Amino acid sequence: MRAHLKCLIFPTVHLFSCVQNQETHLAQIRPFAGIRFDKKLGADLSALIAPPYDVLDDAQKAALQAKHANNIVSVDLPFMPPKSVGPDEVYTKADTTIKEWMTANVLKKDTRAALYPYMQTYDLGGRTHHRRGFLGLVKLTPFGVDVMPHEKTYKGPIEDRLKLMHATGLQLSPIFGLYSDQKNEVTAALFKNLIKPEQTATLDGVKNDLWSVTDSQIETEVIDLMKHRPVYIADGHHRYTTALQYQADMEKKNGGPLPPNHPANFCMFVLVAMQDDGLIILPTHRLISGLANFDVAAFQAAVGANFEITETPIGADKTAEINKIVNGLDQHTFGLYDGKSRKLFSMKLKNLDVLKALEPKQSDAWRHLDVAVLQRYLLDEILQPKFAGGKELVKGYTADMNAVIPQVDAGKYQIALLLKPTPLHALEELAKVGEVMPQKSTYFFPKLATGMVMNPLR
Repeated sequence: MRAHLKCLIFPTVHLFSCVQNQETHLAQIRPFAGIRFDKKLGADLSALIAPPYDVLDDAQKAALQAKHANNIVSVDLPFMPPKSVGPDEVYTKADTTIKEWMTANVLKKDTRAALYPYMQTYDLGGRTHHRRGFLGLVKLTPFGVDVMPHEKTYKGPIEDRLKLMHATGLQLSPIFGLYSDQKNEVTAALFKNLIKPEQTATLDGVKNDLWSVTDSQIETEVIDLMKHRPVYIADGHHRYTTALQYQADMEKKNGGPLPPNHPANFCMFVLVAMQDDGLIILPTHRLISGLANFDVAAFQAAVGANFEITETPIGADKTAEINKIVNGLDQHTFGLYDGKSRKLFSMKLKNLDVLKALEPKQSDAWRHLDVAVLQRYLLDEILQPKFAGGKELVKGYTADMNAVIPQVDAGKYQIALLLKPTPLHALEELAKVGEVMPQKSTYFFPKLATGMVMNPLR
């Protein structure tokens, strides 16, 4: 298996190409003794945790640091902007900070290995949702063996995370993984005896509750149940690829394969069942500018063979009405909001095979994804060559419908292309044929918090 690693470190289009013909193994889960903020700081970690590093800007980082001197962002995001590689000294400083916090008992390693049940509570669409999962270690395997990706990865973010991992000897934030559990067996086993959370934190309106389970019987039950379930990465492809490279680096340093239980052979995940009631995928809408000569009539003429475009009347409260309309769109139907006319149009795909000639090597499942049709046809074949003179489009992305219309009406973007969420079953379908989705295909809401538990690698 290790002979295939070199071609998987920075995967490009088909992440499974090196492993498709291998025997499929099953993910191995194990508990671990995590590093956590000490109880002397209180059970409420709200001032200490942070969102994923790659969604933050300078102002947001500074605001988190102002909350508390020990906010995890000081270590997890040592260099700005996110996903760029800093000089060695910023990563060395991150390690020094971790050591200082450990010495001062700001951070402490648990005395026993555990699985960590983790629940996020949030409001969306007028309802309160609870997403339940658990933190545990997943045995590293190349993409497509036990752990299935759905996005491409890029070199810059991996280099940054790798330098931080080598410097600190920690995996600071978990990867978000999904598994199938039709009978809710895993969650039921972990949560059945839980009472008050050991630690809690509220971040951006999302409540994060954490417990630890050290009962060997429950651990064994969960480990046995998870042996039969491949893990699908929902978020964290770059961090998983970083873990693979870190493992390879440790093997090189060791002069050969590592002992089976070496920490570098495992990676920390939050694992959530696909059937969990609180698991929600939001669409990532596209905001487009850089169009020299866009008008809806010309656009309709350009796509008329493949799309049926009709105006959809909207009232004064545009955002609320457009949100409702988009939520009610049929499958393979997009919304188009035009900043010049301030009008909304529905775009119904008439030709389901619109990508067949453009992407003959892709599967029907990939070609029928709304995000694939949007990217490969609407952006690449229509908007960029016909309305931007072949120049690169200016693109923005948001899952927040409340942010769409104001930005277009203010002139920051010219149009918005609005989508339905990518269906969850598409992850499984594409995994079977070894394909990945276009960029920004899924937005799992809410994001996981960084700082609830950290995974020591040495």
